[in-house]
Amino acid sequence: MSVEEGKKAPDFTAPTDGGGKLKLSELRGKPVVLYFYPKDDTPGCTTEACGFRDAAPDFKKLKAQVVGVSKDSVARHDKFKAKYGLSFPLVSDEDGKICEKYGTWVEKSLYGRKYMGIDRATFLIDKEGTVRKIWRKVKVSGHVDEVREALAAL
Repeated sequence: MSVEEGKKAPDFTAPTDGGGKLKLSELRGKPVVLYFYPKDDTPGCTTEACGFRDAAPDFKKLKAQVVGVSKDSVARHDKFKAKYGLSFPLVSDEDGKICEKYGTWVEKSLYGRKYMGIDRATFLIDKEGTVRKIWRKVKVSGHVDEVREALAAL
């Protein structure tokens, strides 16, 4: 399944850091920045998460909720969130069902070796639950600024 701009964002319910649960449809009424990343506490993922953390005041002014998703466990999310003071929920998608719904579980290649992994991607969802903008194969540098600009334009 693949998600398209202008269509409803697929709903999901999943465990989050701190022993919580997040149901995407319960966030309706405010924009959501749903971003998928490969692994907690790795250089690119840490840079991206800290970028969203540092931009939190701007996202709050725009009444937006940032949500990170990876296949890491809740326990690993707890450590990552505490280590970097992250202020937004991290969803644990250990079975990969959310990644499959959003088309972020893809074949990758490193030094000729093929393997499955999460494609770094961000989905901007409006307050009605419609996907307004999709970034695939995200390059971390400057990405948070792009998301902030698109959010401000909603």
